[in-house]
Amino acid sequence: MGLTPVEIHHVPLRRGVWGYRRNAVDRLLDEVAESYEEVWRGRAELMDEVESLEAELERHRELESLLRKTLVSAESAAQEQREAARREAERIVEEANVEARRITFAAIAERERLVNDIRRLRELLQTALATVGDVPGADEVAAA
Repeated sequence: MGLTPVEIHHVPLRRGVWGYRRNAVDRLLDEVAESYEEVWRGRAELMDEVESLEAELERHRELESLLRKTLVSAESAAQEQREAARREAERIVEEANVEARRITFAAIAERERLVNDIRRLRELLQTALATVGDVPGADEVAAA
């Protein structure tokens, strides 16, 4: 059982002829020594615990630092991937626009060719009809 400083101050020590009584002083000193040993052991245990907690705190700080670096790295990688995806999308859209223009120009050229063919065929038909109309008796054959 440990003694508090107040208890030590209030221990009644009787005086004898030659000073304090030896047995009472020896008992008090034994109790004070035991109390001091308990405090010293408790202090040593607390110092060990503080060292352990400081080591654990340092480990957590290192882990936090590593996690921060990992997060920054992941954010950077995500940003790079987004940028690469954006560039790829722009490239695909540009290729699609080029292909669309090529198809449009090809369709316009085909349309022009077909319009010219139709015009030529009409002219040929008109020429053929005019030639047939110039033949004597063509009206009688056409009516039959």
